[in-house]
Amino acid sequence: MSEGHDVQALSDVDIHVYEAVASQAVEKGHAELDTLIRSSGLAEEDLRRSLARLVEHGYVVPKGDGYGLGPHTFEVEY
Repeated sequence: MSEGHDVQALSDVDIHVYEAVASQAVEKGHAELDTLIRSSGLAEEDLRRSLARLVEHGYVVPKGDGYGLGPHTFEVEY
């Protein structure tokens, strides 16, 4: 994630997916794709597209067979 990246540039869907990852990562250390699909209510294609954007910007990182949180400078409520 680049310095000064604006979290407000994320779409509502991206923030929703980030919050789903964060919620699971806090509990388990990572978020699994199948669980993210169920918890987000999104179609798998939409979820994967959002995860790819979040990974590209460094908010989410691949972790084992799932996803974890990247470095960030903001908080979310979940």
